[in-house]
Amino acid sequence: MININKLTLQYGKKDLFKDVSGRINSQDRIGLIGVNGTGKTTLLKMMVGIVETDFGVITKSRHTTIGYLPQEIADMPPGQSIYQEAESAFADLLEIEKELNELNRTLSACDPSSPEIADLLEQQGELQHQLDRADIFSMQARIEKVLHGLGFSTEDFKRDCHQFSGGWIMRLMLAKLLLVSPAFLLLDEPTNHLDIESLTWLEDFLKGYGGGLILISHDRSFLDAISTSTWELSLGRLTIYKGNYTKYLAEKEVRMEVQRAAYGNQQALIQQTKRFVEKFRAKSTKASQVQSRIKQLAKLDLIELDESDLSLAFRFPPAAPSGRLAIAGENLTKSFENKTVFDDLSFDLQRGDKMGIVGVNGAGKSTLVKMLAGLIKPDLGQIRSGHNVILSYFGQHQAQELPLAMTVMEVMMSIDSGKTVTQLRSLLGAFLFRGDDVDKKVSVLSGGEKSRLALARMIATPANLLIMDEPTNHLDMGSQEILQEAMAQYDGSIIVVSHNRYFADSFINKVLEIKSGRATIYDGNITYYLEKIQATRQKPTAATIITTPLEATPETPVKTRGKEARQVQAHQRKERNKLLGSLQKKVTEAEKKVEALERTKETLESILADPNLYQDQEAFGEKSREYSTVTRHLEKAYSQWEEAQSEIELREKELEDSAS
Repeated sequence: MININKLTLQYGKKDLFKDVSGRINSQDRIGLIGVNGTGKTTLLKMMVGIVETDFGVITKSRHTTIGYLPQEIADMPPGQSIYQEAESAFADLLEIEKELNELNRTLSACDPSSPEIADLLEQQGELQHQLDRADIFSMQARIEKVLHGLGFSTEDFKRDCHQFSGGWIMRLMLAKLLLVSPAFLLLDEPTNHLDIESLTWLEDFLKGYGGGLILISHDRSFLDAISTSTWELSLGRLTIYKGNYTKYLAEKEVRMEVQRAAYGNQQALIQQTKRFVEKFRAKSTKASQVQSRIKQLAKLDLIELDESDLSLAFRFPPAAPSGRLAIAGENLTKSFENKTVFDDLSFDLQRGDKMGIVGVNGAGKSTLVKMLAGLIKPDLGQIRSGHNVILSYFGQHQAQELPLAMTVMEVMMSIDSGKTVTQLRSLLGAFLFRGDDVDKKVSVLSGGEKSRLALARMIATPANLLIMDEPTNHLDMGSQEILQEAMAQYDGSIIVVSHNRYFADSFINKVLEIKSGRATIYDGNITYYLEKIQATRQKPTAATIITTPLEATPETPVKTRGKEARQVQAHQRKERNKLLGSLQKKVTEAEKKVEALERTKETLESILADPNLYQDQEAFGEKSREYSTVTRHLEKAYSQWEEAQSEIELREKELEDSAS
C-alpha cells in the first residue's frame, strides 16, 4: 500500500499541490490525468523518492517494491546486448544461482565428516527453494515473450543496445520493468514509443498484471481498457473518481454543472458587492457597511473553475476545391543502407478521405509520409497529386526549423492564414499557449512546446490535404479532443500517422497498413482494422478448413446430403485426426520425457540421501550438479507438456466451432 497524506508543494507563487491525499492499494488500476503542468510526473517521482517530500507525507508498506518508467531515456551500459540488458532484470536471481553453484562446489570439496556439512546443506536447500519459488527455469521464456511483445525481433536480441534509437531503448526499459514485476508499476506515458501492435500487446499484458498500476497517458483507449479509477490533478487539488476515463468524463460533467452554477453565483455576488462599494464609498453614512462588504470580499473563499473546463475550439480554414484524386503512390520502392523499406507499394486517396497509416515501428510509416510531402524521393515509382491539391505537412522535425528569434505570436502572424489576432490566440490556446505564453521567444520553448507551435502553424496554413506524423505526441487530453473535433469537421483530405487509437478513430474512414513493404487498405477506422486483424489471427489453420464448391459463399453455405454429406464428414474426421494426431504425439512425447526425468530425479535423491556418498567429494559434486541439471530439465519438460496440452484443447475448440 502507498499512502499520500496532505501533500503540499509550491513552485514560486504557484501551488502545485495543496493538501493532496490518496491511497493506492495492491490491486488498484489508476489513471492519473490532468492538463500539462499540473504535476502528474512530479507526483510519481515523489512516490518513487526521486523528488523529496516532507517526512511522513508519502508512506509505503514494508517491503513494498515500486517500478517506475520515466519519460526520460536512461543510459545503457556499453557492450550490452538487448537480451543481456533484459536479463539484468533478474540480477538478484542470477546472483542466487551463482551463489548456489559456488556452494555446490564447496560441498563437493568438503569433508563429509565436517560439522559444516549440515549448515551447507541447509543453505543449499534454501537457495534452491528461492530459485524454484521464483521460477528461474522459465526466465528465458519470459524474457523472449516480453521482448517479442514489445516489438523486438529474435535477431535484435544479440544486437548492442547502442545501435537502437531512443524509442527502442524506452521499450527496453519498459520490458525490464515488466520482467521485474514489482508490487506497484508507475508508468509515465508508456505508449509514446509504441506502434499499435505493441500497444495492444502491452494493454493485454497489463490487464493481467498482478500488482498495482498508476498510469499517466494521453491515450484514452489505453486508459479506458486498463484503469478502474481515475485521479485528476487540477489547480493543486486531487479529485478521485471511480471508473475509467469515459466514466470519469460522465461524472466530471455532473460535478462541473454544480461547480459552474456555484462559480456563477459567486461571481454575481462579487460584482454586486463591488458595485455597492464603488457607489457608497464616499458617503460617510454608509462607511461601516462599505467596510463590512470589503471585509466580506477579502474573506471570500474564491471558487475556481478546473483547468480542464476552460473550453476552447477552432476550425481549419475551408479547404479549396480540388480534383477527385487527392494523392496516389504508384509502385513505390525505397531502401536505406541495403535495407528495403518498401517494395512496389501502391495506394490512392480520394478527395475528402481521411486515412490513418499503421504498421510496426520500422515498417516505414514516417518514410512514406515524408515521401508524400516531397521531403524524400522514392528509389522507384512515383507520387501523383490530384488537380489543385494544396498540401500541408507536420512532422516532428519541423519543431527544429522554427525561427528562434520570433515570439510564438509572431510565428503565427507570419503565415498568410487570413485569421485575426483573436482567432490566432484562440488557436494557440488550444495548443496550451495561454496568456503571456504567446509573447515567449521560440528560443526559450521546450521541445514539446516547439512541437505544439509547429502543429498550430501547420493547421493555420490554408490547404486541402493535411499530412500529419504523430500530431498528438505533446498534447494533453483536452488539446487532443479540440484537434480531434476540428479534424472530424475538416472538409479536405487527411493522412495521419498516429498510435493514439481513440484520437484517430473519430475521423478516419480508411486505414493503410504497411507490412513487409506492402500496403493493404481497410475501409473503416482503427477499431474496424484491429477487429479484422484479430479475426484473421483467430481463423482456423489451413488444415482445418473444408473446401466447398465454387458457388458456396460465407453468406450462402452449401448444404450437403446423402453420400456427399458422408464424404464431407469423412474428410472432416481425416483432417481432425491429421491435425490432432501430430499434437497428441507431442503430448505423449512430453509425458514420456517428464516420466523419465522424474524417475532420474528420484534415483538421484536416493543417492544424495546416502551418507556414504559424502566420503567421495568428487562423486558428491558430480551428483549434485547432475541433480540440478535434471531439475531444470524437468521444469522445462513440464512447461512443454502444458503447452502441448493447451494447444490440443485450443485446436479441438476451433474444430468444434468450424463444425458448428
